[in-house]
Amino acid sequence: MLNKPSIKLFTTFALILLASQVSLASTAQDRGLEISKEMKTRDAGWGDNTAGMSMLLRNQYGDESIRELHIKTLEQDNEGDKSLTIFSHPKDVKGTAFLSFSHTLSDDDQWLYLPALKRVKRISSSNKSGPFMGSEFSFEDLSSFEIEKYNYEYLSDERVNNIDSYKIIQYPVDKNSGYTRRLVWVDKLEYRLQKVEFYDRKNALLKTLLYSDYQLYLGQYWRANNMQMTNHQSGKTTELKWRDYAFKVGLKESDFKKNALKRAR
Repeated sequence: MLNKPSIKLFTTFALILLASQVSLASTAQDRGLEISKEMKTRDAGWGDNTAGMSMLLRNQYGDESIRELHIKTLEQDNEGDKSLTIFSHPKDVKGTAFLSFSHTLSDDDQWLYLPALKRVKRISSSNKSGPFMGSEFSFEDLSSFEIEKYNYEYLSDERVNNIDSYKIIQYPVDKNSGYTRRLVWVDKLEYRLQKVEFYDRKNALLKTLLYSDYQLYLGQYWRANNMQMTNHQSGKTTELKWRDYAFKVGLKESDFKKNALKRAR
């Protein structure tokens, strides 16, 4: 049987151990948030941009189809970005337009215009985990990254894509998210996304997104020319090949109106 001094010593040790564990957890959360804020800060101030994109869809049997898109994006102060995506090829999706207003705290606003139906469809928050135009990207994936959308935890330093990176967990705050968590790798030098793993509502690995072929614009803003999303559960992939980036082209709020979706070109 332990004597009183021994019990007191054991209790003190247990309290110190508990305090250290709480401190480590708090430090990991703070570090994860700090890295994420730095990543966001380094990509602020670009104003607006346009870009072209080829979307390569590949099924589990290797069959491929290609879609051509044009994207306009407007940066917002103290709020999420606005973006307009317009399909130009092939014929069966030509004229399809997707408008997205990302928000920091409230649900994103998203609309999809389908020319075959000649109507604008609003994407509800409960359906944002659904696939975007048959790709392996969900509507949720197309929202701009905002700090307030996640809780964070730094895990470790790790090399990915042969680059020294930080490994962080992002826990979505939104209860309608299709993910329980995302594992994110951010390179230490430029704070660019290198890899993201998405875990579904059953906490199983669903998808992996790899970024490559980064290019620097305006001496400050990095953009990946290639993004490949692999669905581990279906065997399908979607590859995005970006081109023709142009920044500060003079886009305005009026370029992102819902009633302009049907006239988008």
